[in-house]
Amino acid sequence: MNPQAKLIFITSLLLGTTITISSNHWIMAWAGLEINTLAILPLISKSHHPRAIEAATKYFLVQAAASALVLFSSMTNAWCTGQWDITQLTHPTSCLILTSAIAMKLGLVPFHFWFPEVLQGSPLTTGLLLSTAMKLPPMTLLYMTSPSLNPTLLTTMAILSTALGGWMGLNQTQIRKILAFSSISHLGWMAIILAYNPKLTLLNFYLYALMTTTVFLTMNSMKVLKLSTLMTAWTKMPSLNAMLLLTLLSLAGLPPLTGFLPKWLIIQELTKQDMAPAATIISLLSLLSLFFYLRLAYCTTITLPPHATNHMKQWHTHKPTPTLIAILTTMSVTLLPASPMILAII
Repeated sequence: MNPQAKLIFITSLLLGTTITISSNHWIMAWAGLEINTLAILPLISKSHHPRAIEAATKYFLVQAAASALVLFSSMTNAWCTGQWDITQLTHPTSCLILTSAIAMKLGLVPFHFWFPEVLQGSPLTTGLLLSTAMKLPPMTLLYMTSPSLNPTLLTTMAILSTALGGWMGLNQTQIRKILAFSSISHLGWMAIILAYNPKLTLLNFYLYALMTTTVFLTMNSMKVLKLSTLMTAWTKMPSLNAMLLLTLLSLAGLPPLTGFLPKWLIIQELTKQDMAPAATIISLLSLLSLFFYLRLAYCTTITLPPHATNHMKQWHTHKPTPTLIAILTTMSVTLLPASPMILAII
């Protein structure tokens, strides 16, 4: 892709995100979401492969429908209350429509079907943007409207997202699809706590974005898209493989690592809110995700191809580990002891 064109698209993404995050008026938030959608489409379809074009088309249709619902929800609220302010969303029908619209934008169950397909058709760098940066504007809208939203609906969608994200990721062999289902599962954790402590939702999102960025950049450096390729990548970059192992375990939420922090705080908050059954269910469902993270981690550290036929091993490269990946991995693994400081900040 032409560097000038790429610069324009990336700038538009930043502009759209900034407009949505900083707006008070629904029309401005909607405009920011539209700029974001239009800026990411060329980045999805830049390879001109039929799969990429299909992904861009699916993404456009879903996001256009979700944006129309956001507009419809805000207009219904303005019609009934005379308020265009984002934080003044008080009409119950508007709240339900908005929850559906944002769920569609994020890929929460039952509006999740587009996300794995779109991620599978996109390059890894665009997949990284779709999984992290593109989820920030809808998340901020949820954060601003959280007092008005229906907690029962959010809890139901959250538990279903964690369940389906775990179950559907079990038999995947494509890494981008596994990461898509991992994203759906994490969104469940963010949605369940939104009505009770929205700051924890944002903390979870930031840490999820940090760990997912590390995984995507590492995969991009290793040029890995499938589990079978991952199994023989250890010969190419052993140090990166070790880093990927730790980041995957952190993404799974295992205790001494960063990924355990949001899960721990969310379970604690749910218990305080007398929602111990929901906390128990969502914790058990996260074991499904743990299984496919462990499968990925196993494939990362396996030292021989699992079949006896001749298999091309990749050449060992003596390039140093990229600095950004090293910093991100360190943060993805070691932030748990800093949790009192993080809690003081939020």
